[in-house]
Amino acid sequence: MNDAVFKMCIFGDGGVGKTTLTQKYVTGLFDGGTRMTIGADFHIKILDIEGKRVALQIWDFAGERQFRFLLPSYVKGASGGIFMYDITRFSSLKNMDEWLDALSSELDTINQVPIIMVGGKADLEDRRAVGADWVKQIVEEKNFAGFFECSAKTGDNVELIFETLTRLMLQRAGII
Repeated sequence: MNDAVFKMCIFGDGGVGKTTLTQKYVTGLFDGGTRMTIGADFHIKILDIEGKRVALQIWDFAGERQFRFLLPSYVKGASGGIFMYDITRFSSLKNMDEWLDALSSELDTINQVPIIMVGGKADLEDRRAVGADWVKQIVEEKNFAGFFECSAKTGDNVELIFETLTRLMLQRAGII
């Protein structure tokens, strides 16, 4: 029996690494040849945090513009989210406000649901186009619940991202 069930949404532009991050977390495997997500993919992961058994329903949304209209209906009932961008593509941040607006139309405000900002592909440091210090300013301005950089390829920070967001959702729910 689960102590909590949370719906978690992962969103951001196409090609930033949402699917590889999700697959690495759920299966422990990295697949560099993943294909474009059509609409949304759904995964479940059970974890224990501070003695609480939590079922995560992880929704991985397609990043391409033609699928963005689906986001508001899929995000209903979400307890937390991850906005993801690619540290090697500055342009992966250009639609951030559009993503946040689509979310806030269903979740009222970003303050009601913890959303973490995640820079993917940290293993490609030599190709970095987005500075972490600049992103930290955005995190403060937009009132994100946290910030991480990760690599689905190496596994760096993958577990930490999901565990941190799960803790935040447990705290908001008054469970821990």
